[in-house]
Amino acid sequence: MPLSDTQKTQIRDGFAHLRESLLPASLAFYEAFFRRRPDLRPMFRDDLAGQGMRFMATLGLVVDALDTPEELAERLTELGRGHAALGVKAEHFAPMGEALIDTLQGQLGAEFTPEAEAAWRAAYAEVARQLVASGQLA
Repeated sequence: MPLSDTQKTQIRDGFAHLRESLLPASLAFYEAFFRRRPDLRPMFRDDLAGQGMRFMATLGLVVDALDTPEELAERLTELGRGHAALGVKAEHFAPMGEALIDTLQGQLGAEFTPEAEAAWRAAYAEVARQLVASGQLA
C-alpha cells in the first residue's frame, strides 16, 4: 500500500482506539452497511456479532501488515476467493468502504480527522482492489 508513514500512524492509532470497543464497532459497521445495501443482508450469517468480529480481525491483520503488504497478499488472495464463492461482487466493496468510514467516524469522533479519513480510504481502496483482483470478482 502506498501510504506515508504519517498515514500508517493515523491508521494504527485509529485502530488502537477501535480495539477498545470492537464488538460495538463491528455491529455499527454492519448496521451502516445494511442501511446502504439492505438487499445484501441475506448473504450474511444471522450471527452478526461473530461476523463482525471476523471482519474486525481481518481489519486488524491489514493494520498490522501496513509495513509488510507482501505478507498480507496471500491472506487477501484467500479472502478474495472465498468472497467470490459467496457471490460477492466488486460493486459491494464501495458501500462496505463507506460503512467502515461511518463506523470510524462514530467510534473515533474528533480523532477521525480529514487526514485520518484520507489514510483509511487509501488503505481500504488498496485492500478492496486486491480482494476484487484475487477473487476475480465481476
